[in-house]
Amino acid sequence: MTLSSADQTRLDEFWQYCLKHQFFNIGYPENADFDYSALQRFMRFSINNCGDWGEHSNYLLNSFDFEKDVMAYFAELFSIPREDSWGYVTNGGTEGNMFGCYLARELFPEGTLYYSKDTHYSVAKIVKLLRIKCRAVESLPNGEIDYDDLLNKITADQERHPIIFANIGTTMRGAIDDIKIIQQRLQQAGIARQDYYLHADAALSGMILPFVDEPQPFTFADGIDSICVSGHKMIGSPIPCGIVVAKRKNVQRISVEVDYISASDKTISGSRNGHTPMIMWAALRSHSQAQWRSRVTHSLKTAQYAVNRLQAAGIQAWRNDNSITVVFPCPSPRVASKYCLATSGNTAHLITTPHHRDNRLLDALIDEVIAETRPEAWHAKPQRSEQRVMELRSQAAARAANSRFDAM
Repeated sequence: MTLSSADQTRLDEFWQYCLKHQFFNIGYPENADFDYSALQRFMRFSINNCGDWGEHSNYLLNSFDFEKDVMAYFAELFSIPREDSWGYVTNGGTEGNMFGCYLARELFPEGTLYYSKDTHYSVAKIVKLLRIKCRAVESLPNGEIDYDDLLNKITADQERHPIIFANIGTTMRGAIDDIKIIQQRLQQAGIARQDYYLHADAALSGMILPFVDEPQPFTFADGIDSICVSGHKMIGSPIPCGIVVAKRKNVQRISVEVDYISASDKTISGSRNGHTPMIMWAALRSHSQAQWRSRVTHSLKTAQYAVNRLQAAGIQAWRNDNSITVVFPCPSPRVASKYCLATSGNTAHLITTPHHRDNRLLDALIDEVIAETRPEAWHAKPQRSEQRVMELRSQAAARAANSRFDAM
């Protein structure tokens, strides 16, 4: 590849920008603690995972064998026998959610999709694309779905085949909808288990709950019909991706035979990135269960540290059980922009993903939030936080520049 000097300069400048900012996404669930340099050589190939990874395809340059291993891992993680499950590596959480809703619509074409008002914005797109009837349900103060309102709306609609979109960690508050209570409400409505569909959006928490001592219900053994988790969040990936797992018997309804690849296709996107299954495979093969648990434990402890510091300063900060999302009143636009915080109305959050190995950046943010909220209680020089951030950015850039990625 030959570029002009101006274009090369532009790339070099963007490289420096990425080095400077790669560890500063404290407001979003993106884990930057990864190293896939062992896979760098495969970037020269056009690897296309078109079709079902469990079948032969005429397009030989695929990573089906790696994808098969990935899906076996998640079948076990989410408590469903491999032979009863099917899923694939997606482009991200939205595709995984669409896949689950698609299966539900094929099972119950006239069913109504119920989701809480704290659900990810992608649901609004999905219901339009799939043309599913839908009803938004109120949320509880902590972000969980309002179970009474869910029951009331299903009853008022006289819906016999509801499709439930359950959040296993909401976007802004990290709330986990209680699958057991949802099933109890459906039973109260006189709806048998075979007459509803329950999809679980576990984009972030799908790689947290399997590694805590007392997880909320979230698996197939707990009663779900499909689940999706993001690969670029707790796992970490340079390319957005995700994993969706469903019951094989429901997937068969959407299978399409494709002559020119001599295989069947059960996916939303058809041609798929063949590199992301390898990325997920490398992540799963290079970390033991104990190491995942250690990562999750560290992230949860860091989240509680942030809650404790903010609360000690009189700031109303909190988090849901088993959540690394810390919720607090929205700071000034300057602070929110400086630390890349996600905000919604009067609420902001920070997320303590694994790459936050120490508390320096977190402390810098909290110092500024305290200074804005209670300036009379903050006696440090205003420059302290800014100096800390500058030092962290410089150290991050130097560390990244000396890493194996520098050879790319």
